[in-house]
Amino acid sequence: MKSEIAKLRSLTPARIGLGRAGAGLPTRALLDFGLAHARARDAVHTALDVEKLVFEFSELKLFPQMVHSAAPDRATYLRRPDLGRRPSNEVQLNKNSNPIALVIADGLSALAVQRHALPLIRALIALAPQRWAGAPAAVALQGRVALGDAIGERFGAQLGVVLIGERPGLSSPDSLGAYLTFAPRVGRTDAERNCVSNIRPAGLGYEAAAQRIDWLAAAALARGLTGVGLKDESAGQLTLR
Repeated sequence: MKSEIAKLRSLTPARIGLGRAGAGLPTRALLDFGLAHARARDAVHTALDVEKLVFEFSELKLFPQMVHSAAPDRATYLRRPDLGRRPSNEVQLNKNSNPIALVIADGLSALAVQRHALPLIRALIALAPQRWAGAPAAVALQGRVALGDAIGERFGAQLGVVLIGERPGLSSPDSLGAYLTFAPRVGRTDAERNCVSNIRPAGLGYEAAAQRIDWLAAAALARGLTGVGLKDESAGQLTLR
């Protein structure tokens, strides 16, 4: 018969009930921690395979434009978050009539973007093609969430949707986040955004995440706002996977 701790451990990847060896952790638990820590560090430093990503997006008839933040390299990006929030001076984007602009940014886990951005966008298009199929897109390197404000503004979008690699955790090095901002422009604050986080098969599945994001996008466009003024009322319509 399973102990209560064993039952709890089967429900979560969190490190609970690890046991002990004397005053320390058992060898297995210590090795698992070291491996998880290494994976999290690798996720932060691994570069996005842009060529592969753009090729995969072409299957969905999406041809994203390339954008680079003002951070010239990864080391600077990690030391200077402010540079990751604004585009380099060379960025030029064409205005688009679609109300939604997609920004796919490497963030703090290019691994998350590489694995989950395409399946999520595919789920969004399948759910509401009239909203997502024709959206202009940009792939942003060394980008933070706020970089999407400048990109969305230059696209002339009513709503900016940033898909970005979130800060890796010791049990989730590949967590993807989606940030929605109505009337994106430089100077928007986090209070003016809605976030759907932990998008990955072991967290919030693609279909459930797509339903939540699409509901928020439709509500944002209808009500003219995002952030603290827009509450996610979609829970009753979702089937979490």
